[in-house]
Amino acid sequence: MKKILYVGNNLQNNTSNTSYINILGGFLSKEGFTLFYTSSYTNKFIRLLDMVKSCLWVSRKVDLVLIDTYSTQNFYYAFIISQLCRILRLDYIPILHGGNLPQRLKSDPKKSRMIFSNAKQNVAPSLYLKAAFEDSGFTNITHIPNAVDLSQYPFRTKVYEIPKLLWVRSFSEIYNPKLAIHVFKALKDIYSEAELCMVGPDSDGTLKAVKQLAKDLNLNVKFTGKLSKSEWINLSKGYNVFINTTNFDNMPVSLIEAMALGFPIVSTNVGGIPFLIQNNENGMLVPPKDSEAMVKAITYVFDNAEQRAQIINNARAQSELLDWNTIKYKWFQILEADNS
Repeated sequence: MKKILYVGNNLQNNTSNTSYINILGGFLSKEGFTLFYTSSYTNKFIRLLDMVKSCLWVSRKVDLVLIDTYSTQNFYYAFIISQLCRILRLDYIPILHGGNLPQRLKSDPKKSRMIFSNAKQNVAPSLYLKAAFEDSGFTNITHIPNAVDLSQYPFRTKVYEIPKLLWVRSFSEIYNPKLAIHVFKALKDIYSEAELCMVGPDSDGTLKAVKQLAKDLNLNVKFTGKLSKSEWINLSKGYNVFINTTNFDNMPVSLIEAMALGFPIVSTNVGGIPFLIQNNENGMLVPPKDSEAMVKAITYVFDNAEQRAQIINNARAQSELLDWNTIKYKWFQILEADNS
């Protein structure tokens, strides 16, 4: 089996949720691949230096490099490491996570071509990004969805007397957590005993503003901070609707997890999400930044038991297609392919 250097934000702190580097890396290790990781440093400059150092250090030990690739500042990590791989004659595979990467292709076409055109393969977790890259002229794109270990997510039947909303994400502006507060406020006018729990770390200082908004609106919101996966899965037993409020997104693992757990999902219709969730079939989609539309979708879920059950069952079936035991063969195909 091949030896792989995995470059990404392997952060282990209170301001970051578990990154996909930990999920995919763990899966590949269990399949017999040898994994090296970089980087776990919080300081971005030190993290970059560690990435470069690791790439140089293990260049003769590994067969290829996986690079988690995002659309904001971390895009430059991917650029620098990919070009270092070219110098070292190392095959590399960017994994396209950034929901706003299509805009990056337009705003920085030269660097984008240098990264993606020279990659052994580019892995797009969503068909949304695959289509966007192909529209920009890239042909070395493989669609491999984000995967979960379905055995960790027990499907549970829920009680639908009052809305008990669950939100799981890091507190960051791009995920628009304030929308959850506004939705909860409007929902309380319909269901006075409605509840909202928000799970996740504060990644950019947004949590303070969200808590203040809840206070200003006289809302009792449960904020748990960062929880381990097992902790929030256990917590989820007490809630019955999963809401996703993001402004940009690709194929969030949290939505796949919610599907597996038996939640009806109400999400903003952005980025790669409509490639995962089909409105009224395995979830509900609403325009971004529209609290009224999200409240309407939530009340629809409560008022239509038969449709709700169908949505929940379809969502669970969708999550079963994304179990690692199904997805892993797609990874084997590109990882074990002869070097280009």
